Amino acid sequence: MKAQAIDWFKERLGVDAIREVMDHKTVPVHSATRWYYFGGITLFLFGIQVVTGTLLLFYYRPTVAEGFDSVRFIMTRADFGWLIRSIHSWSANLLIFVAFVHMFSVVFTHAYRSPRELTWGSGIALAGLMLGFGFSGYLLPWNQISYFATKVGTDVAGSVPVVGVAIARILRGGEDVGAATLTRFFALHVMVLPMITAALIALHVLLVQKNGMSTPPWIAASRVRHMKFFPNFFLREVMVWYGVLAILGALAAIFPWELGEKADPFASAPKGIRPEWYFLAQFYTLKLIPSHVWIFEGELLGIAGFGAVALAWALLPAWGVNRAGQARTRLVTGAGIVLVAYLAVFTVLGYVK
Repeated sequence: MKAQAIDWFKERLGVDAIREVMDHKTVPVHSATRWYYFGGITLFLFGIQVVTGTLLLFYYRPTVAEGFDSVRFIMTRADFGWLIRSIHSWSANLLIFVAFVHMFSVVFTHAYRSPRELTWGSGIALAGLMLGFGFSGYLLPWNQISYFATKVGTDVAGSVPVVGVAIARILRGGEDVGAATLTRFFALHVMVLPMITAALIALHVLLVQKNGMSTPPWIAASRVRHMKFFPNFFLREVMVWYGVLAILGALAAIFPWELGEKADPFASAPKGIRPEWYFLAQFYTLKLIPSHVWIFEGELLGIAGFGAVALAWALLPAWGVNRAGQARTRLVTGAGIVLVAYLAVFTVLGYVK
């Protein structure tokens, strides 16, 4: 009867089909194989976000009157609440950093080539969603820094031509950042964005499974050997996850995430207020642009420039290959180096200036 029950579940769950896929899936082994781990690290950190975020939901209350106090209760009264919140905050930052590393590894190994255009597109969409998680979650503690940073961020969104005013009003739920903004950001952070992200992750993983892992164009396919994904590569990936978890735990325990002071809309903005590090390069660039450039407003010109760069980056598979379908390695690598240098230098300048 036990064997019959197992066979019954296997037949209905498709276990044999899954096992067959796992048995045949392989990973190319070459000098750039180490970059394959960053996709799994990104997925692992997203799982950490889901688990810790769910635990925080048991105590958090998304209202102006109770939001800050509920986070303070988590950090001071709930068992290990300070640790869970610190892990959630640190893993959010590590998640965005690792997602960027994964994106640029795809660029420098030219893994966007046919037939992986949709894999690249879904990955870019996921990177945008990670930034959306960061922006929406930043306001939830309802402290001074997050309040005024969100005010600045929605002001920038409101500067977008034609649709900016409507976007800012939708985000804020009114004319200014307030109770409606907190409720909307909470809904985005815990419901809307997770549902979209889950669907896109499923699509992204399915595309990776269908098309396999790309080999860099400078490595001859005949010289590449393969290892089985399960258990060989998977066990290596798990060991990498252990390392990431150790780093995450150390950061959360040694440098616990601070709460700050409760938001006061009537107070002056804190001196030197700035967004989180993943928006600093754009923030500092907008500060450098003059208020008017010829007949154009400087801020609008900067936003238009960011939009054009983002669109060109999303369309990389269209201009990053020639008519024969081969990667334009020098052009794409050069563009990637310039973008990495810009983000690194301007992020640092945004901190020190």
